[in-house]
Amino acid sequence: MNAISKAENKALARAVLELDVNNHAGVMSHVVSMFSRRAYNVEGIICMPVGNGATSRIWLLVNEDGRLEQMVKQLEKLEDVLFVRRHGAEHAVFDRLEAFFQ
Repeated sequence: MNAISKAENKALARAVLELDVNNHAGVMSHVVSMFSRRAYNVEGIICMPVGNGATSRIWLLVNEDGRLEQMVKQLEKLEDVLFVRRHGAEHAVFDRLEAFFQ
């Protein structure tokens, strides 16, 4: 596994993955363990229930590289993942948080 310095990490292109998932215990673990098993770093995670709470929405901030398309395909195969949308790094959900913590 390659070590990436903070300066190099900021220079990498990023993407935001938006997932709609069934809301029950263990779903977040299944999603993030898929990234962990493939040594794919997740830079940020936000999760909120949607509507009556039967589903949740997860936003993942990830570095964009050649493996990301395959990661999306693998996410779509997970039983509790209902839908995956891919956004550019300019997606507002993480911009607001980064401004808050700086």
